Amino acid sequence: MQGLTAALLAWALLHPGGGGGEAWPTHTACRDGGLEVLYQSCDPLQDFGFSIDQCSKQLKSNLNIRFGLILREDIKELFFDIALLTKGSSILNFSYPVCEGDQPKFSFCGRRKGEQVYYAGPVNNPGFIVPEGEYQVLLELYNENHSIVACANATVICS
Repeated sequence: MQGLTAALLAWALLHPGGGGGEAWPTHTACRDGGLEVLYQSCDPLQDFGFSIDQCSKQLKSNLNIRFGLILREDIKELFFDIALLTKGSSILNFSYPVCEGDQPKFSFCGRRKGEQVYYAGPVNNPGFIVPEGEYQVLLELYNENHSIVACANATVICS
């Protein structure tokens, strides 16, 4: 009986989502003008909402987005990492401090565990034309303790 109990405990620890292999659904952030952006939360405990208002192969320098989630961690400081890959090869890695202790850039900086984060507005990025192809994007938001606040695996398809 102890062997069965140990096996069940190990299974529960290795499969926190219930063990059925369930993943969060794949969401569409935008689809229009020859561009499609799909994403799926890679956080085993939480999904989140994200959308892009203008979906076009010609990305504008002030892209309007919407993002929302319930915090599982405090965000005194918040950092954003992005990795862009195509055909398994890395083509871009970028890090950006979203919230810094002495210079909060957004109204949600300093929010506490259990509070909601919602942002709707522009994000500054270089305007560019997305080349045809399929790209994988790994996105990660983490706090000053390196605890994951949100993460996503995204696919960008440009035709």
